[in-house]
Amino acid sequence: MQGLLTENNRFIEDTWKRIVDKVAVTSARIKDGMPYTTHGGIYDDWQDNASWWTNTFWTGMLWQMYAATKDETYRHYAQSIEEKMDAVLHGYDGLHHDVGFMWLLSSVMNYEATGEQRARRRAMLAANVLAGRMNIAGGYIRAWNGAGNEGWAIIDCMMNIPLLFWASEQSKDERFKHIGLLHADKTLRHFVREDGSVNHIVAFDPQSGEALDTPGGQGCESGSSWTRGQSWAIYGFAQAYHWTGKSDYLHAAKRIAHYFLTGAAMNGYVPPCDFRQPADSPLLDSSAGAIAACGLIEIAKAVPEPERRLYLQGAFAILKALAEKCAVWDSSDECLLTNGTSAFHRGGNDRAAVANGALIYGDYYFVEAFAKLRAMAGTRS
Repeated sequence: MQGLLTENNRFIEDTWKRIVDKVAVTSARIKDGMPYTTHGGIYDDWQDNASWWTNTFWTGMLWQMYAATKDETYRHYAQSIEEKMDAVLHGYDGLHHDVGFMWLLSSVMNYEATGEQRARRRAMLAANVLAGRMNIAGGYIRAWNGAGNEGWAIIDCMMNIPLLFWASEQSKDERFKHIGLLHADKTLRHFVREDGSVNHIVAFDPQSGEALDTPGGQGCESGSSWTRGQSWAIYGFAQAYHWTGKSDYLHAAKRIAHYFLTGAAMNGYVPPCDFRQPADSPLLDSSAGAIAACGLIEIAKAVPEPERRLYLQGAFAILKALAEKCAVWDSSDECLLTNGTSAFHRGGNDRAAVANGALIYGDYYFVEAFAKLRAMAGTRS
């Protein structure tokens, strides 16, 4: 694996420098905002909807930049966003299963970087909120609020449960871990199909946990293969293996990764929005590629040496395609990646609708992938 990292060292370091240079410019304007997508090349700000699930991905990017540069400006902006999120955390009503995303990329990263105890307490409170969404009878973590959603779980939650594993380690309280395991096991049984594709949503009977339906969600239709859902599953199961050592999770991550890489290769390694969308659909999703690359890197770190090259090569193929075909390095757009799509059918007056545009989480995972590669190569900033 080290040989492959050495072979690609110039690509890693050249791309990383471009990332650092661009974020230095964009952060001077965005500061402690909560961007989601760009309009006319300028990132918007969702502070008016502070419970929106993507509102700390910019925070995560700032912590990645702080780790690389030790520039205190990044720490200041990131901690300011985290403090703004207190109104959401303590307000409670707007909270959902994505508290994992929201406080892993803010408070957990803050605590790991600085040791700040207020950040640790925020993260532990968020973990308790997430644990409280577990349907014990059904064995799953409920995704969304609102009537009619009581039995709904979604594949994205595999990326939230690392907050539970972290909280269990921090508190030495196995309850959090057991809840994470219950949800991961339920996801493995009901979301992952035999061919390695995954459902986005499974609707369960909230009384018995019986699977009732698989709505199409953000993919093309029920039974299709929404690519960001595939990438959440790859990375989520790889992380579940990292935290628990349960081999079933690693095997699942590998199976889903093989399916993803086959579909990505057929599309020049820039994934479509859905691997089973109509052939004439123009929708791409660079964010799915960036997330999957992070997951592939994690798999490469977990498997024996003879297997590692396969997954690392897959990550490089995706990242090179994104850097060549989707990255925006000049000032024409504040995003790092374009060609991201929020959902196959989303549109109209939906504020969150993005088709072949910028998505802050695509930018974040693009940055994270290169940070991972640099750490594996032993690069010091």
